[in-house]
Amino acid sequence: MKLINIGFGNMVSAGRLIAIVSPESAPIKRMVQEARDRGVLIDATYGRRTRAVLVMDSGHIVLSALQPETAAGRLGGRDQGAAPEEVEEL
Repeated sequence: MKLINIGFGNMVSAGRLIAIVSPESAPIKRMVQEARDRGVLIDATYGRRTRAVLVMDSGHIVLSALQPETAAGRLGGRDQGAAPEEVEEL
């Protein structure tokens, strides 16, 4: 089982991941709100701005502060270091 770091030490299973999308469009915002209402939303942003929405095969929706490109790169085995979103601002 391969795990993908989605920021701040949080991991998701690569085998259960269906899609990584941007949260900007109205249909994705609606999907996030519906997941929140159903209780299947997982917020892994640590209070940061949501930059990627991960759709899991279980119906869960995971919010991440990483860019979709960064998360996809980690899925492909590249870019395992800390992303700029994870660096603590003073």
